Amino acid sequence: MISDLIIGGILIPGLLALACLALVATVILMRLLAVTGLSRRLTLPALTEIAVFILLYGLLVRGLLVTGSFL
Repeated sequence: MISDLIIGGILIPGLLALACLALVATVILMRLLAVTGLSRRLTLPALTEIAVFILLYGLLVRGLLVTGSFL
């Protein structure tokens, strides 16, 4: 079961926290691709960005289910 976070008395759903983490990781990865020049080889960059987000989100959820905690 994915637990919720409590930050300053505010309840944050665990899946929302993972989605935010996946979004930050996606932005960093896409900028890294742009800096290295690999993003020019992508025919559909928007589709690639969505796919990377979905893959990272899935990996984070799966890792959380295996470990049982955020850290």
